Amino acid sequence: MPSIVESVGEDVHELSEGDTVIPIFLPDCAECADCTSKRSNLCSKIPFEVSPWLPGDGTSRFTDLKGETLYHFLFVSSFSEYTVVDTANVTKVDPAIPPNRACLLSCGVSTGVGAAWRTANVEAGSTVVIFGLGAIGLAVAEGARLCGAKKIIGVDINPEKFETGKIFGVTDFVDSRSCGDKPVRQVINEMTNGGADYCFECVGMASLVEDAYACCRKGWGKTVVLGVDKPGAELRFRSFDVLHLGKTLMGSLFGGLKPKSDISTLVKRYMNKMNCKGKNNKPRACLEYAYKVYF
Repeated sequence: MPSIVESVGEDVHELSEGDTVIPIFLPDCAECADCTSKRSNLCSKIPFEVSPWLPGDGTSRFTDLKGETLYHFLFVSSFSEYTVVDTANVTKVDPAIPPNRACLLSCGVSTGVGAAWRTANVEAGSTVVIFGLGAIGLAVAEGARLCGAKKIIGVDINPEKFETGKIFGVTDFVDSRSCGDKPVRQVINEMTNGGADYCFECVGMASLVEDAYACCRKGWGKTVVLGVDKPGAELRFRSFDVLHLGKTLMGSLFGGLKPKSDISTLVKRYMNKMNCKGKNNKPRACLEYAYKVYF
């Protein structure tokens, strides 16, 4: 959820008491080589890590009634009613945006839309395959649709998700449990006449990353990993295939978006009633429909 700044520290100049902000787990200091570059959203001054501490000094700002330490969560601790965060982890937004819409931009929607828009740079007329039609997968579909993708194939084990996916731009669906004797990668390669231009893994399973890589087209296909797998999970590819097939495999944390600048762009699009098509081709604001579907 967006938050209201209650107070600021002595050296904080970009925020003031009463500002509306969105806490975001991915730091953006706006100063280091990575944050000032268009090529990365991975801050080097405050690197992202799964840590129980506040970034910077490695301490906690929370205690319980007995004075014992309580731990932070992903730098923002957004499940608490009051929190303490570094300025790198908050983005100031238009206070007019409804809180229950703005919260979608703190992770899921931004990650999916950003992955198609920023990381993959999906081209108009292209073919996209999305493994997993959860919150992030649906947002990828929306991002790909906004970029002009011609064919968006959703892959999931729940066929009921196809109807939901259509709202966000999914044009075709593959139930990976109903492919018969064919592996899902073969089914998709046949549907796309040799492989998709872009594949997105949105579940967090090494085997699906490998399937996605096998489904993207030789020469120019891109596979983007968004799902969070279990610790220690490994990917296996043949060195020969990596060299000779000319494909790209890349990760995308927070969809490649820069919190300080790109979130404001998405908020403006929403506030300007950037429309997408819903059921019966009735135009709907994207976050409005995302909110109804997710919640």
